[in-house]
Amino acid sequence: MSVVEEETTAREPSDEQLWSRARRGDPSAFGDLFTRHAHTVYTFCFRLTANWNTAEDLTTVVFLEAWRRRGEPEANVATLVPWLLGIASQVARHSTRAVRRHRKLLAKLPPAVVDGDPTANAAARAETEQQMKQILRVFRRLPQREQEVLALCVWGERTTAEAAIALGIPVGTARSRLARAHEHLRRLMEASTPARAAAGAGLAAARAREATPR
Repeated sequence: MSVVEEETTAREPSDEQLWSRARRGDPSAFGDLFTRHAHTVYTFCFRLTANWNTAEDLTTVVFLEAWRRRGEPEANVATLVPWLLGIASQVARHSTRAVRRHRKLLAKLPPAVVDGDPTANAAARAETEQQMKQILRVFRRLPQREQEVLALCVWGERTTAEAAIALGIPVGTARSRLARAHEHLRRLMEASTPARAAAGAGLAAARAREATPR
């Protein structure tokens, strides 16, 4: 990194500074946080829905909800991303209702995620959606509580401690649910060949993260 880049990075406000301003009602600071973390939320929402357009709408809904709920005790900078992903889990479960609730606001806002031309690589996007739908056919056969913790740990790349914060449950409960989810998913994958490779890779990644101190 050059001296100029280091100086520029040093001048950038931290998440803590931006969140403190956002909680006091500063929309500009909240916008900067959106820029930093929208892609993480967007990717997570896609994995929960297997639809890029729905994921984009839900990303906007998540941040609208985060702005509305910014004064809640759970909304602190130390757990900001897990908290956002927890909101994403909630709105994704009721995606149609969540988007409809915010429809008027969504219509006034620019697209949630600017990731190049949305029509580019349409074939690749469609293929990814199909692959994700295959995985979700297996994933959605898990109990809801196991889906939530597995999604946060595997797709959201959170530790069980962070998943516990996002879901508002004890860490021990998150760990036991994750263990049960691993076992249930293993059994389901045995009967679902199309999703086995992708889901298996996700499980391996989650286990590696859980085994690595953070």
